[in-house]
Amino acid sequence: MNILVINGSPHTRGTTALLRDKFTEGAASVGHNITTFHVCKEELHPCTGCNHCRTTENGCIYKDGMETLNPLLKNADCVVFVTPLYYFGMSSQMKMVIDRFYANNTALRSLKKKAVLLAACGDTDSWTLDALYQHYLNICQYLHWEDLGSIQAIGMYTREDIENSDYPKAAKILGQSLV
Repeated sequence: MNILVINGSPHTRGTTALLRDKFTEGAASVGHNITTFHVCKEELHPCTGCNHCRTTENGCIYKDGMETLNPLLKNADCVVFVTPLYYFGMSSQMKMVIDRFYANNTALRSLKKKAVLLAACGDTDSWTLDALYQHYLNICQYLHWEDLGSIQAIGMYTREDIENSDYPKAAKILGQSLV
């Protein structure tokens, strides 16, 4: 299986980075091919809703990191969204990428893909990740992608917190379980 990991965290050694690393370790251990797209290392522009992508064959008006991501998206069997929780939603960097899916809606909706969510937050309230998780499920439903699961790491304010939890092991097991 070709797995595309879209890393939406600006922190290279944060809580979501550990989830990402353990997930990819698990997936690689059972033979999956993994490509990681680091959103925060790319020059990207937000979708402006200009509809240029809908009115010409030239696609989006912006020529940026999405030109790298788009073929990876099309070739992936599974897309893994990795994001910290920022004010009850995904990181703005991740949201910007997902908004830019608009230029490829038809292609993305017609391809039978699978998806996974890896998210972490410092807050300990049980409902903290509910809005983010529902957003992820809505994306899957809209794109006709199959949800293969999620790791929702609540109460993980620091790297040390998550290292001392069961979440990394769960992420590795989730990576190993993909078929």
